[in-house]
Amino acid sequence: MYENLQKEFEFYLRHQDELVRKYNGKVLAIKNEQVIGVYDSEWEAVSQTQKTEPLGTFIVQKCEPGDESYTMKFHSRVSFG
Repeated sequence: MYENLQKEFEFYLRHQDELVRKYNGKVLAIKNEQVIGVYDSEWEAVSQTQKTEPLGTFIVQKCEPGDESYTMKFHSRVSFG
């Protein structure tokens, strides 16, 4: 599963400049190497996207220039223990 999420983050990195031009300051939901949602907050991105996509199958990324907004948060229904 981690490899799939890594692929989505790498998509963001490759397209960061163009995404920032289009969505600067927004929070993106990314799945299958495409933006599937644009939101005003992480909470909204997760809560809205999970209505149609299973948790753990998409990433949520703040869209800003530079690397200060990179996140590594995982939301999953799977419990680890």
